[in-house]
Amino acid sequence: MKQIVKFILGLSFILYLYILMDLMFIRPENGMYAGHSLLEYIQASSNFVPFRTIAENIHGIAGNGMDTGLAIRNLTGNLFMFLPMGIYLPFLIRKIDGASRFVVAMTIVLIILEVAQVLTRKGVIDIDDYILNMAGALMGYGIWKTKLLQKLLKGIYS
Repeated sequence: MKQIVKFILGLSFILYLYILMDLMFIRPENGMYAGHSLLEYIQASSNFVPFRTIAENIHGIAGNGMDTGLAIRNLTGNLFMFLPMGIYLPFLIRKIDGASRFVVAMTIVLIILEVAQVLTRKGVIDIDDYILNMAGALMGYGIWKTKLLQKLLKGIYS
């Protein structure tokens, strides 16, 4: 039974990664910066000011010139997209046994994905994406650390 559950969790992780890659890389590009060099693309599509995009989205939700549905999708999507990673990562990599190791591992994962999005021109580098993605992953990690989940997985994880 233990092996079956591990197999199902492994399979669900692969499915999660496929969905994540689809959302981040397989979606059609918008072509907004077509013809620009990589440096021009990075300059035009990057945000390194914390909470700028988050504030714009919240402002948009308040009905100030932005599509409300798009603003909500941007905020909730970036927040919840990495919540499962907060559960999968410590389950699959046992050395990630504390919050600080988890944050370091997630930072590496998120930076790699942000850079890959820019290099493939399928996304932007946005510090707010990092903030929301990390917050979602930390929520997942918090779920992972709950006594109920630990009790349920005790026989599988140990």
